Amino acid sequence: MKEKIYFIPGLMTNERLWNRILPKIEDDFEIVHLKIPKSTNFDEINKLLHKEIQEEKINLLGFSLGGYIASYFAINFPSRVKRLFMLSATPAKTSDIELARRREKLEFAKINDEIYLDIQKAKTLVEEQNQNDIELLQTIVTMFNEMGKDTFISQLESTFNREDLSSHLKELKLPVTMFYSSDDRLLDSLAIRKLENEKHNINLIKRFGTSHNIPLEFPDELAQNIKNWMNN
Repeated sequence: MKEKIYFIPGLMTNERLWNRILPKIEDDFEIVHLKIPKSTNFDEINKLLHKEIQEEKINLLGFSLGGYIASYFAINFPSRVKRLFMLSATPAKTSDIELARRREKLEFAKINDEIYLDIQKAKTLVEEQNQNDIELLQTIVTMFNEMGKDTFISQLESTFNREDLSSHLKELKLPVTMFYSSDDRLLDSLAIRKLENEKHNINLIKRFGTSHNIPLEFPDELAQNIKNWMNN
């Protein structure tokens, strides 16, 4: 019987996020997809996930906002997590600069009937070497536009309520891996540098580049790191 890994996507992403990684790992593992519950409160989000997950103890992998949610879950329900993998995510609260930027986006979304992503905008979200990968760009566009305005507002508002989980994360008695890009502008670089310069048992894996959407852009690297994490 294959061991299960529970996947949580990120802000304005869904199961399509994993299209390129699944063929590389599904012979070895059974993947269970979780959705981010519609709430702006992380305690409520995690209580809903706790109720939804039937297994006693799970391997949990979260991407971006989903990575923060996964770390919150592991800290609040450590007896239910076997391993934790944070992908393109940090346990930090949202920085003041990023909060200001997100408030502008939130106000824009609230006063417009529709919000959508197009191919040109999607190009700014991937590494330069991938900007001509139309299938990749279309996947990012489709995910965003499928999720819709209400989900965008709810998920964005939740990021205003993040607290710094770093000290709790470092105390976890289970294997924790963080995999991220060195110059991912969507990550809090100060929080990353702090973790890189502190003593703890978190396995920090840094790839060099700007990619945030690692599952779609660099599935081979991710697949190998998932296998290493599961063998820990």
